Amino acid sequence: MKRVTMAARNHGDAVVEAEKSRLKPPPMFKVILLNDDFTPMEFVIAVLQTFFSMGRERATQIMIQVHNEGRGVCGIYPNDIATSKVDQVATFARQHQHPLQCVMEKT
Repeated sequence: MKRVTMAARNHGDAVVEAEKSRLKPPPMFKVILLNDDFTPMEFVIAVLQTFFSMGRERATQIMIQVHNEGRGVCGIYPNDIATSKVDQVATFARQHQHPLQCVMEKT
């Protein structure tokens, strides 16, 4: 944590300094879907719409990127939210018997 001195005042023999702490923003993580040869494209679109609040058009673009490039970024979040999204997608995919994988990487 870095301290920044804002001001110094002389009160008799003592010098009083007002200090303000500066907090770093939390580290951010990319949530990424990985391609496989078994998960239907419509299921991937549904995942993107449900868990990442994407419209159909944006979800379709990301699904195509996952299909063509092997991976696609769904969003960037703080660690706790990214972890939650990865877990939600994994659980949902298992419940529907699809091998869709979702991972996170630090930005």
